[in-house]
Amino acid sequence: MKKPGLSTAQIWNMSMGFLGIQFGFALQNANASRILQNFGADVEHLSWFWLAAPVTGLIVQPIIGHYSDRTWNRMGRRKPYFLTGAILASIALCLMPNSGALASFIPPMFVGAGMLMIMDASINISMEPFRALVGDMLPTEQRTQGFSVQASLIGLGAVVGSFLPYMLAEWVGVSKVAPAGEVPDNVIFSFYFGAVVFIATILWTLAKTKEYPPKEYAAYNGQEESQEKGSILDIFKDFAAMPKTMKQLGLVQFFSWFGLFSMWVFCTPAIAQHVYGAGAEDSSSVAYNDAGNWVGVMFTVYNAVSALVALLLPAIAARVGRKRTHAIALALGGLGLLSIYFFPTQPVTLVAMAFVGLAWASILSMPYAILAGAIPGGKMGIYMGIFNFFIVMPQIVNGIIGGPIIKRLFDSQAIFALIIAGGCLLIAALTVNFVDDKDEVVA
Repeated sequence: MKKPGLSTAQIWNMSMGFLGIQFGFALQNANASRILQNFGADVEHLSWFWLAAPVTGLIVQPIIGHYSDRTWNRMGRRKPYFLTGAILASIALCLMPNSGALASFIPPMFVGAGMLMIMDASINISMEPFRALVGDMLPTEQRTQGFSVQASLIGLGAVVGSFLPYMLAEWVGVSKVAPAGEVPDNVIFSFYFGAVVFIATILWTLAKTKEYPPKEYAAYNGQEESQEKGSILDIFKDFAAMPKTMKQLGLVQFFSWFGLFSMWVFCTPAIAQHVYGAGAEDSSSVAYNDAGNWVGVMFTVYNAVSALVALLLPAIAARVGRKRTHAIALALGGLGLLSIYFFPTQPVTLVAMAFVGLAWASILSMPYAILAGAIPGGKMGIYMGIFNFFIVMPQIVNGIIGGPIIKRLFDSQAIFALIIAGGCLLIAALTVNFVDDKDEVVA
């Protein structure tokens, strides 16, 4: 049986939860380093604390994928995981900026790192089933559109999430500075608002989307209906049998996410030092906090561009192909990051982030659209979870070596992390050409 096509409204409703997921993810990306430095973390150690996030993703996503492939209850197959992740992530969003309150029991930066771990694990619980849901519900000809809609909603959520601390400080007048060891009020209130948005958008998807029941799902995927739960050890068997296309995409993902991790972790200190003139050890001055707020604006720009470009990607990919589309976007993102070193001004940082937005839109959609065509029926959840390995492993590697490289080789000048990030995106652009896209259709 061929899967029926869905209406545009159904595709948007199905992916609406990604708006909230990325709202929380954007708050984490733009503010986690700032919060950890407020709590006393040294720039050399920032990437080590950020390891908490990819390590949890490495563990959580394959497990969630394995069980969501085999789950069915009154809520559906993927929906129970959406809701569980949303509740846990919202709690973590409320607790993370208040980690200093536990300082009398545990060093606050370790509490902050723990909240970062919990928040990322919770986001992963929600995110992985959303990726699988597109593969579950959409026929081949709508798959690129489905992942592009997700990318657009990711960009939209990230725009508001990234910009909110700056807006509260500069437009509403909420305090943007705090005593040493504390987090400014504009960041705290932003995290509270993010928790509300996360829950609300997930509930929207739950209410508006009906998943295929087991018998219908099996028919669309050429399977016999089965209630077999399987063993958790099946994850390793599936890993060993991963499709060739996934292995090829793994190299592209490694360099893409190694670069992204460098940008997320070191962007605030890089801009503070290279554009605002703050010292390497400065984490509480007005200049540093102004830089932190400006990074929120920068991230707003790349996410806004991503939200708009994602809607154009299906048409572009239909014309020139998914691989070529992805390669061009990655190359432009890499050049944008490199430009910040040579032209350290606020306007240039915004132009650079616009190019990063092109790459981000493609990273969030093209690899998944290419991969979904190579995944065997009934394995969408587990392989989307295993594919996350190629996202978290480069982050783990970067997390281990990134801080010492910046500290020892570049004397804590974080701008060189952005140079490394740009170079990695350029390498990723080259490796796309070696990927086998099984069902690409070019006009």
